[in-house]
Amino acid sequence: MAAKIFVFGSINGQLQSAFSKLSTLHAKNVFSFAIVTGNLFGEGQDDDQLTALLAGEIQIPCPTYFTVGTVPLPAQVIERIEKDEEIAPNLHYLGKRSVTKTSEGVRIVTLGGLLDPAVVAGQSKEQYLPFHTEGDIKSLRGANNGDILLTTVWPSDVWKNSAKAREQNLTTDAISSSQAIADLCAHLKPRYHFTMSPDNFAFEREPFFPESRGEEDKDKGLDVTRFISLAPWANTAKAKSMYAFTLNRETVVSPPVGSTLTPFYKPAAAAQKRTADEAGFSRFANGNHEGDRRRRKHQRRERSPPPGPERCFFCLSNPNLPTHMICSIGEEAYLATAKGPLPSADTFKSQGLDFPGHLIITPTPHIPSLNVAALADSGEDVKKTYKEMTRFRESLQGMVSKQSKGKLGAVTWEINRARNIHVHWQFMPVPVEMVRKGLVEAGFQILAKDTNIGKFISKEFETADEVPGDYLRVWIWAEEEGDAEKGGAEGGQVISKTLLLQIDENVRFDLQFPRKVMAKLLGEEGRVIWQDVGQSVEEESKDVAAFRAAFKEWDFTL
Repeated sequence: MAAKIFVFGSINGQLQSAFSKLSTLHAKNVFSFAIVTGNLFGEGQDDDQLTALLAGEIQIPCPTYFTVGTVPLPAQVIERIEKDEEIAPNLHYLGKRSVTKTSEGVRIVTLGGLLDPAVVAGQSKEQYLPFHTEGDIKSLRGANNGDILLTTVWPSDVWKNSAKAREQNLTTDAISSSQAIADLCAHLKPRYHFTMSPDNFAFEREPFFPESRGEEDKDKGLDVTRFISLAPWANTAKAKSMYAFTLNRETVVSPPVGSTLTPFYKPAAAAQKRTADEAGFSRFANGNHEGDRRRRKHQRRERSPPPGPERCFFCLSNPNLPTHMICSIGEEAYLATAKGPLPSADTFKSQGLDFPGHLIITPTPHIPSLNVAALADSGEDVKKTYKEMTRFRESLQGMVSKQSKGKLGAVTWEINRARNIHVHWQFMPVPVEMVRKGLVEAGFQILAKDTNIGKFISKEFETADEVPGDYLRVWIWAEEEGDAEKGGAEGGQVISKTLLLQIDENVRFDLQFPRKVMAKLLGEEGRVIWQDVGQSVEEESKDVAAFRAAFKEWDFTL
């Protein structure tokens, strides 16, 4: 059963105006119930408004739930609660620490007040003062789950992995938060977590999902949490102080568009110490350079099994995922910037790009190949995955062409091997002139000949089951500059070609092959080995921000 829910920020005693607004909205929307985060009553509560509320003279149009925030409840309200009397028609006190199930079946887990540092053990003895204890938090873990988590205090680290938090400059110093509440949220995995904002601002984080699921939970869908902190009612900054949503019971099977990994994950010590076999595998690059290969030579006879989704550096469920590099998440695939990009931020600056433009297109399912059989057991449709990855590729092509006014085309490649861990495509801009003159195709053909690995042929196909064995596929694309009055490439001639190199299993294939070709073409031979291209998190984040700004009008996931 779906429930239509309305949420207020702290009302701070402005009872008449707040509930008048709720009445107006309820007449149009018919809410199942409402919730007040933070303080319903103010520190200097207007006695006239409180008296009118208690007398039933302020209309509350639907069941409305509240808890204690940062100020004590008025004595008259506490008196009615203790006598088990109605506070006002449709007004219900959740308690400071409680688990409540509404008539619609919505489960609300509540923890009001601030942490009381003076109490080192045990639970609160009363339910009205604006303080809670560590014991109160621990006791709520017994709820095991909840549709809505309502707290006064923010969970620690909720701003991690969040582009929205960076935009609002939210940090540990800016927000008072609690690690114990973060642990509670991670344990309960609520659909929504609401808090009050300590100042005149609001924050709605990107949805997030846990780092892994046990085998017994795979049929239950994905637990997705939305964290929302509302500004006080009628705040001077006019920040968001109201929120309405419909709580559905639908099973979530894939991460929502724009979502991130949970900010509360704690990498296990074992995950920090990867095996040599995994160390050569980067989430954003083909990483078997010469040094890694020599170190792994003695391990070839007894290879460890490939990492599963929780350890795969292409999987969204990996707790070590560098989520600050993720640019867009679709239904079947996601887009991220490359670790150790081949081009630098200056490579294409003269053509209008102020970021490297080296992107990775990755299917969200953990599959080694875009083969129909690879997803058959899970019931997924690999054709659907291929189409969305293609949509990302075509959007990127359109973006670089427009940004460069027709001066840049693109090269995308896919290495398909039975021994792959997680298949992906790598995308990179290239000057249109190189495509037009055939230099890109020639670069791939010449290196293939020099290394005796075969010859590329021209072949259009979709999924891997259409071609036998392992292969390297290269898409070469450009739209030559058209009428300048039309703004660059519009109206220009499109050049599009797909090359296929079938890989002999008996011949060693260098996974850096496509990158070496592109490095030669772009004059970036010093950046062939991605591990040697050092970038700080700040530099990577800057590249992501620049790319997102350019890609916004092409991003079909928004």
